[in-house]
Amino acid sequence: MIVYRLSKGKFRNDLSGKGAELAGGRWNTKGVAMLYTCESIALCTVEIAVHTPLGVIPEDYYLISVNIPDMIAIKELTADSLPPDWKLFPHPNATQELGDAFVNEAEYLVLKVPSATVKGNYNYLLNPRHKDFQQITIINSEPFEFDPRLFVK
Repeated sequence: MIVYRLSKGKFRNDLSGKGAELAGGRWNTKGVAMLYTCESIALCTVEIAVHTPLGVIPEDYYLISVNIPDMIAIKELTADSLPPDWKLFPHPNATQELGDAFVNEAEYLVLKVPSATVKGNYNYLLNPRHKDFQQITIINSEPFEFDPRLFVK
């Protein structure tokens, strides 16, 4: 399966999950490494747009295509199994607790979760500390330009 990331050029080859570890996110607390990916390029674009102030067009981004081998088991959390406030902004601690448990248990390499930004779409969270993480590979990296209309005030 191919999943996607949009990353600043400087970090385009970094799959360590260090950015999420430093900042925390919807699915992890600070101090827990996690690699966030999306099922589509469009979802990646929306994920960046919702975290970028209006009027600012993101620059120096790369589209990274990441291969998850088909034999890798994927754990899935459905929207029905999540707390009612799971997609609020700012995100609740409950989603971070679920993601942290996924990383710490290390049973699965990949966690499929519903997107909080686009209903019916999914993010794939990868545990960089999982024993099989070395099977995850970058298969393509190319400059990405955002459509400026997404960032108009």
